[in-house]
Amino acid sequence: MSNNREDIIVDLKKYFRQQKELGIEYFYMTPVNRDSGVDEKTSDISDGEAKLNEDTHQMNLLNSTAKKMTLDEISEEIGDCTRCKLHEGRTNIVFGEGNANARLVFVGEGPGRDEDEQGRPFVGRAGKLLTKIVNAMGLQRTDVFICNVVKCRPPENRNPEADEMTTCGQFLTKQLISINPEVIVCLGSIASKYLLNSKGSLGSMRGKFHTYGNSKLLVTYHPAALLRNPNFKKPLWEDMKIVLKELQLPIPGD
Repeated sequence: MSNNREDIIVDLKKYFRQQKELGIEYFYMTPVNRDSGVDEKTSDISDGEAKLNEDTHQMNLLNSTAKKMTLDEISEEIGDCTRCKLHEGRTNIVFGEGNANARLVFVGEGPGRDEDEQGRPFVGRAGKLLTKIVNAMGLQRTDVFICNVVKCRPPENRNPEADEMTTCGQFLTKQLISINPEVIVCLGSIASKYLLNSKGSLGSMRGKFHTYGNSKLLVTYHPAALLRNPNFKKPLWEDMKIVLKELQLPIPGD
């Protein structure tokens, strides 16, 4: 979040609008000392330390006060979506697929050409590699849930823009609330930065669990990056072993 006052106001309005859409009606605030105007519980915290960061961003995540919907209800709410400009060039909305009660969810940034044509996530070259990764973990695609931040293909496979992710991200949030997975794996820096509200590099976010509501979130490389640079295969597999260990599942080959 920007330190600029006007930008902060815009961000807060956007945040509260998203919460209203999720069914959240009340916020519990920390008492403020009316004489000093300082938060009684955090009066010794500097302005820099009080900035919105990955931890406080969790207010926008899998909040127990948010209204829980089924995946079918979320899909119905999306409908024939025209909420952002991405709908103009799409063939199909790519909602996501897999186990509605999955312990593990994979989140990418957005659909590509093959996904747009078929209406299914991760079915192109990168998707086939993701399927191999899931299989190497001893799992099937039907065991997990696979989706993206945006549900429509960005033109020419460009990166999703901020307003597009904000508009579509509300449905990703609802999906994650509905599934309530134990672990979320973010594929690539765009999805990772969005879900963690972080400007950090992928390398700085990898190799450790972050908190996302009730779930643990792990950042790793997008399968497309492995197609460009096979050297990423080993570190990605190390990340997947961290996931398997957290889920208390056997690690193939160990």
